[in-house]
Amino acid sequence: MQVSVENVGKLERKLTVKIPADRLENKVSERIAEMGRTVRLKGFRPGKVPTNVIKQRFGAQVRGEVLSDLIGSSLGEAFEQEKLRPVAQPSVDTTGEPEDGQISYTATFEVMPELPEVDVSGMELEQPKAEVADSDVDSMIETLRLQRRSFDAVERASEAGDFVMFDYDAQTDDYRFPEEGQERAGSVIGGGTLFEALDEALTGHAAGESFTQDIAFPEDFGNAQLAGKTAKVNFSIAKVQAPNLPEVDDAFAKAFGIADGTVETLRKEVRANLDRELKAALAGRLKNQVAEKLAEMHADMDVPKVMVDGEAHGMVRSQLPQGQEPTAEMLAAAEPMARKRVIAALLLGEIARRQEIKVDHKRVAETLSAIASTYEEPERVVELYSGDPQLMQGLHNRVLEDQVAAWVAEHAKTTEKELSFDEVMKPQRG
Repeated sequence: MQVSVENVGKLERKLTVKIPADRLENKVSERIAEMGRTVRLKGFRPGKVPTNVIKQRFGAQVRGEVLSDLIGSSLGEAFEQEKLRPVAQPSVDTTGEPEDGQISYTATFEVMPELPEVDVSGMELEQPKAEVADSDVDSMIETLRLQRRSFDAVERASEAGDFVMFDYDAQTDDYRFPEEGQERAGSVIGGGTLFEALDEALTGHAAGESFTQDIAFPEDFGNAQLAGKTAKVNFSIAKVQAPNLPEVDDAFAKAFGIADGTVETLRKEVRANLDRELKAALAGRLKNQVAEKLAEMHADMDVPKVMVDGEAHGMVRSQLPQGQEPTAEMLAAAEPMARKRVIAALLLGEIARRQEIKVDHKRVAETLSAIASTYEEPERVVELYSGDPQLMQGLHNRVLEDQVAAWVAEHAKTTEKELSFDEVMKPQRG
């Protein structure tokens, strides 16, 4: 086997491999002979099908399969021989036909960059610190009460927290919704389902009232014909219902599966869940900060385009409805952030390799438990991860990166920053 490598870019390589043609022909003949012992064709006894018949019927298929296998195995040998680390599956081009007694093919691919030794001693970090307070437990208990609330019809005017059912139509200069009649909708005032101007318009009206008001619709409103425009909206209030929240008692605790059915145990369970969420959020904030600093320190680092493209695609897809494909414009807009993420991921991995940081399996179990605790049936989430190697690998990578970030914080110029539970749990951009 002859191998030659050509650099066609900073990280792109073109590998040319030549294999003796008889190596292919011998493999094809072996496969044909094997088929002769097992293939069944009408008009022939098992094991008695002539070789020329098998070649005529299956020769092209067999040759293609053998060639594919041969390229796969020889490519692995070539990578090892030339000490190449491809980032993704190469693009292979070949005619498959012998020339001068050889079969040749080319494989084009990107290789992993040479990663620098990262010095984090001068990196300045703020390590967030926080604890779950009694008030945080109280707030979560209140959220649980809201989840279990019921609503009772009232004759008074609507106020914050009430459920209002209403009919409406909206008219701009050149558009009416709906085209005829009115649309029925319902929402809890102040519950976040509607935008603020609509909440305000629905406040202070009783069932049976009708009124008209100019409403400024937000830019991101679901109806593109109304988004960013002011419309004259006719309202008819059909129903006003006041919330009825359950008491925090033993019956309330039992409704959440608390074995001994006591409020004290419920509060302990809530605190334990909040502690797990807080721990994960603190680790995530620190990792995000470390990743951003690493990407800034090595902004000019060469990274494989295929990795950046893959990251950009994943970022955009996560923001789109299921089944909708990203456009070229969306991917281009996501590329700068994707590049930063790839740089950070590569450097975090390199730090782990150089410092011999191995994934902590106890921490993996704790992280999985924290993820599962946010679902109604945690045990099914654990089963899902345990039975899916790809999900488990992603979880291992996440935990290892958290460990590397913690190592970086220990060796950088790190100062602690006290935050509240709510401040830590606020979503971060980027």
